[in-house]
Amino acid sequence: MEWVKALHVISVIAWMAGMLYLPRLFVYHAVTETGSQQSETFKIMERRLLRGIMTPAMIASWVFGLWMIFAGTVDTGAGWLHLKLGMVVLLTACHGMLARYTRKFAQDNNTRPQKFFRYLNEVPTVLMIVIVIAVIVKPF
Repeated sequence: MEWVKALHVISVIAWMAGMLYLPRLFVYHAVTETGSQQSETFKIMERRLLRGIMTPAMIASWVFGLWMIFAGTVDTGAGWLHLKLGMVVLLTACHGMLARYTRKFAQDNNTRPQKFFRYLNEVPTVLMIVIVIAVIVKPF
C-alpha cells in the first residue's frame, strides 16, 4: 500500500503543477492577438499540458486515492476525509472549467479578460491548501 500512496502523491503533484500553470498560460494568452504566432504557440502549450499531463494525472490521483479508500487503509467515517473529498471534487470541477477555457482559446472564442484568469489561478491554490491541511492536520 505504500507504493499506492507514493503513486497517489506523485500524481497529485503532477496534477497540481498543471492546475497552477494552465491558468497562468491563459493570463498571457488573453492579451495576445488572435491568429498570431504567439497565440498559436499558447494553444499548443495549453492543449499538451491539459491532455498530456493534467488529465492523466487527475485520473491517476482519483484511481490511487480511491484504491486506498477501498483497500480499507483510510477511516471512511473521518470528517477530514469528507472535507478532502469535497475539495477534490471542487478541484475536479475546476479542472473541467480549465478544459473548457482551453477549448475556447483553441477556437479563438475567449471573451474573458486577463484579470479573470489571474483570479482563477488562485482557486486551485486555495483548494490545495484546504486539502493538505485536512490530510496532515486532520482537524476533525
